[in-house]
Amino acid sequence: MEQPEKNPLRPRPPVRFWWLVFLAVGALIAMAAGVVTARFLALRRQAGSAGIIGVAPGFTLHDQQNRLTSLRQFRGKVVVLTFIDPECTQLCPLTTRSMVGAMKLLGPAAASQVQLLGIDANPLKTQVADVAGYTRMHDLEGKWRFLTGTPAQLEKIWKAYHIYVAIVHNDIEHTAVVFVIDQQGNERDVYSTPMSYAAEGDDAQTLASGIAQLLPGHRSIPAPNPADEVPGVAPGGITTMSLMALGPNPQPVVLGSSHAHLVVFFAGWMGPEPELQKNLSALDGYAALARRRGWPSPVAVDVLPAEPSAAAAQKELTPLVAKLSTPIVQDTSGKIADNYHVGDLPWFVLNSDSGKILWTHDGWLSAEDLNREVKAALRKS
Repeated sequence: MEQPEKNPLRPRPPVRFWWLVFLAVGALIAMAAGVVTARFLALRRQAGSAGIIGVAPGFTLHDQQNRLTSLRQFRGKVVVLTFIDPECTQLCPLTTRSMVGAMKLLGPAAASQVQLLGIDANPLKTQVADVAGYTRMHDLEGKWRFLTGTPAQLEKIWKAYHIYVAIVHNDIEHTAVVFVIDQQGNERDVYSTPMSYAAEGDDAQTLASGIAQLLPGHRSIPAPNPADEVPGVAPGGITTMSLMALGPNPQPVVLGSSHAHLVVFFAGWMGPEPELQKNLSALDGYAALARRRGWPSPVAVDVLPAEPSAAAAQKELTPLVAKLSTPIVQDTSGKIADNYHVGDLPWFVLNSDSGKILWTHDGWLSAEDLNREVKAALRKS
């Protein structure tokens, strides 16, 4: 997990890609984040009119195809560099989606002058197979190089870039940032990734604009299409949203206030179709008990901004719709996930008919465990 991910979501300011804002989890992470923030803010003040933060520390590691890769070999190109946990299901997919989205906005000619790089930020998953797995799962082959090395090599690079990496309660936490390095190897910009699914498009646009400023001709980036703000969240509650369930005979599903539900947010890339079906089938088992006891009915929500592509998600969902009785809907913008304060995938949310969130859970649950957890949560409400 990355450092900001466990914090509750808050209303977002107009600028979706925050400059060097590192939310903290606990005193230790807050201290680490403060050091990182202070360093970059100080360097920004020293950058002067040239806009150079400093020389980007060099490195040589192996990529997902086991190719020896160095930062220096990309001199003459703009390098977009981030630090990724190969097992991450929170901010990392949003970060890499924004990077790929920025390349699309730049267009093929400009994108050919840019190199996307990721560096492994998980000290327990440092094999080439680990970075290859993330690359394959998120459809990034041919779009970037994901680098890894020995733990000692990686730790040296983390320190050089002032990246916080730690194992906390068996989870990986790390600073979620994207560096933009110019053609001469100088750090020019640093962006942080907020925990917001709806902001992915805005983040890509902001990153693309920053990259374009370093390219010949300063290509202008088209502004994103106007979109409504993420729905506001009332204290302790959620707003109402209506969606159509997938399938040959789609039915409307209304989430939010006045509609009690057990909602699980997920993404199709989280496992092969049989495995995903097995995990989601716990909702079908719960549904039978819910009908008898008058409990909130289940709904599954595929969060498309976290998916490699809408087409890939549709391919994963088509067989599931036919095999599951629980309705499956798609969150095309990420606004629903944000509105429910989703901080990871999969993410369970139980809400009352007044829109109050009664219980949340991070990770899959068996039907038996799910029934027990919901029963306990309803007793407390």
